[in-house]
Amino acid sequence: MTVTHESAAEASIPDAAPQPAPGATPPRRPLAARAAAELVGTAALVAVVVGSGIQATELTKDVGVQLLANSLATVFGLGVLILLLGPVSGAHFNPVVTLAEWWTGRRGGAGVTIREAAVYIPAQTAGAIAGAILADAMFGKPLVEWSTHDRSAGHLLLGEVVATAGLVLLIFGLARTDQLRFAPVAVASYIGAAYWFTSSTSFANPAVTVGRTFSDTFAGIAPGSLAGFIAMQLIGGAVGLALVALVFAPGRKAEG
Repeated sequence: MTVTHESAAEASIPDAAPQPAPGATPPRRPLAARAAAELVGTAALVAVVVGSGIQATELTKDVGVQLLANSLATVFGLGVLILLLGPVSGAHFNPVVTLAEWWTGRRGGAGVTIREAAVYIPAQTAGAIAGAILADAMFGKPLVEWSTHDRSAGHLLLGEVVATAGLVLLIFGLARTDQLRFAPVAVASYIGAAYWFTSSTSFANPAVTVGRTFSDTFAGIAPGSLAGFIAMQLIGGAVGLALVALVFAPGRKAEG
C-alpha cells in the first residue's frame, strides 16, 4: 500500500533536492532496509488478520461479530503499519501493488525497478508466512496447519477481482492527485469496507493469501483455492490500472 512522505524541512527549502513522485519508493533507503520493512510489515499485517480471527472465534460464536472484530483489527493494524513503514519502503505489503508500481514506472518514471520488485515480492511472501505462523504460536495452535476453508466458488473469485481493482484504483488515484498523505486512513478504510461489500472478504493480496493457507483458522484459505485467488488478484490489479488510466488521464493544455 504505497505511501511516501516528505519531511517538513525539505518541503520548506526551495532548493532542496527533487523528491520522488507520489507513489514512488523512497530512494534514499538501502534496498535491504526496504526489503526488511516489507517483510516485517507483511508479517505484522498477517499476524493481525489471523490473530484477530482466532481471538474472535474464541470469544463469540456469532459469525457476524467475528467478521466485525476481524475487520476492525485489520483496519487499525494496516493504518498503523502504512504510517510507520511507508517512509521506508512505500508500505506495499502486496505483490500486486509492487507489480503495479513497477509497471507504471517501467519507462523511466518513479517507482520500483524490476530488480527491486524481485526483492520485494519474496520478502512480502516470506513475511506473510511468518506472520501466520506467529499468530498460530501466540494462540497455542499448531504452527503450520493447512487451512481447510475452501474458497473456490466463482462468486468469491469475482469478489477478489473487485477488491483488488478497487485497491489499485485507490492507491494510484491518490498518487495521481497528490493525496498520498491520506493513504494510511484511506487504504485501511477501503480494506475495512471491502471486508463487508465483497463476497471474498477482500484478501486482495497474493502474499497474504499464501500466508493464510498456513493457518486452519477463521481467516484461512485452503491451498486448493490459492491459485484461483491469486489469478483473480492479478487480473484485478490489471483492471485497477486500466481504471486509473481512464479516470485520471492527464488533461490537455488549452491551445492559444
